[in-house]
Amino acid sequence: MKQTLALKLEPTPPQHQALRETLEAFNAGCQYVADTALARRCANKIAIQPVVYRELRNRFGLSSQMAIRAIAKAIEAYKRDKAAKPVFDPHGAMVYDPRLMSFKGVSHVSLLTLSGRVVVAMRYGAYQAARMDRIQGQCDLVYREGAFYLYATIDLPSPPPQESGDVLGIDLGIVNVAVDSEGDTYTGQKIRQCRRRFLRLR
Repeated sequence: MKQTLALKLEPTPPQHQALRETLEAFNAGCQYVADTALARRCANKIAIQPVVYRELRNRFGLSSQMAIRAIAKAIEAYKRDKAAKPVFDPHGAMVYDPRLMSFKGVSHVSLLTLSGRVVVAMRYGAYQAARMDRIQGQCDLVYREGAFYLYATIDLPSPPPQESGDVLGIDLGIVNVAVDSEGDTYTGQKIRQCRRRFLRLR
């Protein structure tokens, strides 16, 4: 079973600015890749990478791993509907994988930005704290209502199936009013008789 943990970040004003600039550059890079993919009718990220990679590095200032992530995000969006032009919000989510992010204990996280790495404080509740050890792989950096969050998807063990007690399943229908799981059928004959009688009386 999958579950998403939301970890609120508490960056200093300079860190907030660095994260916002990085997010905006990343999504602008995604837009450039998507526009190029649409113009070339190319939905293969391996094929499009040599075309856009250098521009993502030089024009948008993305690191090599950020550029790879931007290409993957843009091509995924383009593949969903090749007839439409994907449009990326300047503050859309950015994927942070282990090459771009690392947790520093339980209270801080190191994130790569355009201006270098920043170590940002995190705030979360007891529920998230009990599941922090399950975070593996990548997280999404999300900017919402002026605040930054890391969204981490974790795997939770599926609960064991429970033994059912005395349960009766009912299938409601039109021809038959109901059929239960024990095989008993309840026709609508009496209901139809009542309706006809009430109609006649009216």
